[in-house]
Amino acid sequence: MAELKIISMDEVQSKDVNWLWYPYIPYGKITIIQGDPGEGKTTLALRLAALLSKGEALPYEDTEREPVKIIYQTAEDGLEDTIKPRLEVAEADCTQIKVIDESEAALSMLDERIEKAIIEVGARVVILDPIQAYVGADINMNNANEVRSVMAQLGKIGEKYDCAVLLVGHMNKGSGNKSSYRGLGSIDFQASARSVLIVGRIKDNPQVRVMVQDKSSLAPEGEAIAFELDKENGFSWLGHYDISVDDLLSGIPKEKKSEQAENLILEYLSKGKYPQQALLRKAQAMGISKRVLDEAKKSLNVQSIKEGSQWYWQLPEKTE
Repeated sequence: MAELKIISMDEVQSKDVNWLWYPYIPYGKITIIQGDPGEGKTTLALRLAALLSKGEALPYEDTEREPVKIIYQTAEDGLEDTIKPRLEVAEADCTQIKVIDESEAALSMLDERIEKAIIEVGARVVILDPIQAYVGADINMNNANEVRSVMAQLGKIGEKYDCAVLLVGHMNKGSGNKSSYRGLGSIDFQASARSVLIVGRIKDNPQVRVMVQDKSSLAPEGEAIAFELDKENGFSWLGHYDISVDDLLSGIPKEKKSEQAENLILEYLSKGKYPQQALLRKAQAMGISKRVLDEAKKSLNVQSIKEGSQWYWQLPEKTE
């Protein structure tokens, strides 16, 4: 039986979170990037690795950094015919990206070679793609206790060396489920991660993929970021995109959300003015963001009026 040890909070030293990419990927913690097969998870991971290898800023940040050394493990794609060509297209500095040789023995999250490689390489980022291949043959992915133990040990290694650990994972086909329950295996994978990023494609424009932050334990959730995968034009970052995780996974296009917002406004304002905050709460319950609601308000020429300390919205008066 373990010896009882008590920690007094007045003796704990507070420290700030160190970020690889604020607020999406913290150093020293586990981040999960997941999505359905073929949606662009690996492409996103490789593009981020390419930027980091050159010391370039990640999308929509101003952070200046030195080139970062990365360990990238993949169990699904060939190094010679898939990973290396994709890194070359992304203009990565491949001297900064290392791979643990698995030709004689497959790697797992509990493998001591991960820690040894971090030390030898001086890696600040470790990417395991996909999660399912690196859990370990003896670990039941659906057993919460086993998953929690594996993730805790991997997390300790990341924290020990202030190394960002990125786990790329597939999602199950339960389209009706909440995003947190769509990851393969135990929900403890998502529970153990400090950040969870979902990658999916826009239903009415399948060349456009969006990364949405589904969980952010250490900072406010970041805005969704879109990128395009096109056979003719290749890869390009498109900027921020206004879409929720559930809408991305269910395939609801942005235009549909705008239509829902306009219908919501017309429904509640058709009989006269309506409290602004009450309408915002109803929109939020429907998964409609304030930005989309404001766009619908502008489109319908809705007027804001203040009575006392409260703001109301009302439709413009009809003219003969």
